[in-house]
Amino acid sequence: MRSLLIGILFIQTSMTLVHFKSEKNAKNWRIVNDTVMGGVSASDFSINSSRNGVFKGFVSTRNNGGFAMVQLYQQFKLTEQTKKICIRLKGDGKNYQFRIKSNPNQPFWFVKNFKTSGKWETKVLQLEEFQAYFRGFRLASRKFNTQNIGALAFFIGNKKEEHFQLEIESITVE
Repeated sequence: MRSLLIGILFIQTSMTLVHFKSEKNAKNWRIVNDTVMGGVSASDFSINSSRNGVFKGFVSTRNNGGFAMVQLYQQFKLTEQTKKICIRLKGDGKNYQFRIKSNPNQPFWFVKNFKTSGKWETKVLQLEEFQAYFRGFRLASRKFNTQNIGALAFFIGNKKEEHFQLEIESITVE
């Protein structure tokens, strides 16, 4: 009995935050491009025939622009055991950011950069590695240390003009 109890204590649980196979449409996801500050980048978010979320567009550096982002404002309750976010995706070989907020009203994001390979892969992002940023500036000594996610986002801003496409199957936490 004791070994059974010890085995149960070490079972790691995962929770799905987003899985597009069960999402009806993309209306809850919001696009925010550099047009909010005079830029001309353009992006779109949709759910394709494979029932994956697709974030795609063109980032332009004209008019001091250079970014595109898609956001989901939704509350997710995590457990104390939650240590990482796992994103099943297929990118285009470009660099992206995954962003989270513990509270949808907080002015800054917790950010983790990742590079895509052009193939289907699972990106494992440790919560302890997320850093706080406000408008591109890092906020010293702030780490994500809460059991709440109030918003999440995918962001691209590589300081160059480029087309991009990121296909997302699911986002889970473990």
